[in-house]
Amino acid sequence: MFTEARCIVTGKVQAVGYRDFVTSAAKEYGFTGFVQNRKDGSVEIVVQGIPDDLKTFVEALHAGSVLAKVESVGVDWQTPKRQFTDFEVRFES
Repeated sequence: MFTEARCIVTGKVQAVGYRDFVTSAAKEYGFTGFVQNRKDGSVEIVVQGIPDDLKTFVEALHAGSVLAKVESVGVDWQTPKRQFTDFEVRFES
């Protein structure tokens, strides 16, 4: 059974290696989804995987990369609406 976590992370999370941190952790767990910077300075993460592993992953988002200063991690748990084939870094449009 898979579930989906949609996360918005705020703080000093852009230009500090945070997306690389997220991508590495997501791939280590075998998750699918994406991470992207948002224009407001936050980072958006949509990740699908096994619920218990996702909970551990979301906890790790609070720490982040060495240079990051995470202020908050908002999480919306959902039933997966679409299937991803990999975990990728997306860029703002």
